[in-house]
Amino acid sequence: MDGQREQQGRRQSEPGKNVIKIPSYQEVFGNAASSSSSSTAAPPSYNPPLPSASSAAAAASSSSSSSFSQAFSFLKSSEFYTPPPPQATTPRPPQAGSSAPAPKNSILVSHRQKGNPLLKHIRNARWTFADIVPDYVLGQSSCALYISLRYHLLHPDYLYYRIRELQKNFKLRVILCHIDVEDVVKPLHEITRTSLLHDCTLLCGWSLEECGRYLETIKVYENKPADSIREHMDNDYLSRLTHALTSIRHVNKTDVITLGSSFGSLSQTMNASMEELARCPGIGERKVKRLHDTFHEPFKRVSSRPNVVVPDTPDRENVSGRPSSINDGAQDTAEKPDASKKKKDSNVRSALTAAFAKYSEKIRNESRYSTSVAVEDASGSAVEDEKTKN
Repeated sequence: MDGQREQQGRRQSEPGKNVIKIPSYQEVFGNAASSSSSSTAAPPSYNPPLPSASSAAAAASSSSSSSFSQAFSFLKSSEFYTPPPPQATTPRPPQAGSSAPAPKNSILVSHRQKGNPLLKHIRNARWTFADIVPDYVLGQSSCALYISLRYHLLHPDYLYYRIRELQKNFKLRVILCHIDVEDVVKPLHEITRTSLLHDCTLLCGWSLEECGRYLETIKVYENKPADSIREHMDNDYLSRLTHALTSIRHVNKTDVITLGSSFGSLSQTMNASMEELARCPGIGERKVKRLHDTFHEPFKRVSSRPNVVVPDTPDRENVSGRPSSINDGAQDTAEKPDASKKKKDSNVRSALTAAFAKYSEKIRNESRYSTSVAVEDASGSAVEDEKTKN
C-alpha cells in the first residue's frame, strides 16, 4: 500500500507530457524566489527554462528591453503551433502631404486663400484646401470669387482676369465683395459693371462674418429646390380667405378671423352693410369704410372730366369728286352745316382718321401745286432763252 501511494504521488508530482506549462509573469521577468524549486522536476523540451538566481538580477535589469513576443517565442517550436494564414496586403493610406480626395459636402478652398481671415468665420460647413481655379467651390455647378474693395483699388484688373479663368465651367458664379473702405461709390460701380457684363452674381458683405455666412448658406442650400423660396399658399378655405382680405389696407389676420366667424363666408361679408361690419369686435370706423368701399367700388372707374366729342370731317375728295385747292375757306363754311348733321356719338378714332386723311390730302395738293409752278417756270425760261437766241 505504501508503494502504491508513493507511485501515485510521483505521478501527481511529475507533469504530463501533453500539458504545456505557461510560465507566470514573475517567472518570465526574473522575479522567481530561488532556483531550488526548478530542481525537483525537469520541464519538457518545449517549456522555457526557469531562470536561475544569477540570471534573475540580470533579467530584472533588462526587463524593460524584453518584449512579449520574445518571452513566448518558444511556443512556435511546439507541436501545437500552426502558422497563421497569409493575409492579403492592403494598400497603405495616403499621407497628409499627398493629394487625397476631398470629403463630400465640404467647401473647396483654393490655396490662394491661405491666410485669409474669412476662413475663421466658416463654422457651419466643412472646408478643405484643394487645387481649384476659383477661390471657393460651393457645389458641382457653383463657385465664388473673393475680392475686397481695398484690393480692387490696388489691382483694378484682378477681377477681370479671374473671371476669364473660369470660362463657362460653372452655372452660378458669385462675386463675394468685402466692402472695407469708406468711399465705395466708384470701386463698387466698377465691380458691379464687371459682374453684369460677365453674367456673375454680386454679393456684398460689410464684414468677414457676413461673407462667411454667405458661403455657408450657398453650400447648405446646394441641393435644395427653388420651391423653398417661393410663396406657398394653402388650399384650405381659411388660407384663401386670409389671402384675399389681407390685401385690403389696414385689415390683418385677426380681423379676417373675426369677419369669417361673424359672417361665415366671403360672399356674406361682401354683402354686409356698414352697420353690420361695425358690430364686429375689433373692426373700427376706418376699416369698415375701407371694406365697404372695396366691396362696392365698380370695376370700371368713371372719369370726372367731360368727354369732348370731335366731329367727323369727311374726305373732301370723295364728297365733291375733285381735289380741294389750297385756299378752301369758302368750302369750309359750306361744309359746317353738313358736319353739324353728323351723329354726335362718333368716336375719337374715326375723328383722328378723318383728320389725318384731310391733312395728307392737303399735303398732296400742295406738292402738286409746287410741281406745276416749277414746270411753268421752267417752260417760261426756255421760251425766253429761245427768243434771245433768235
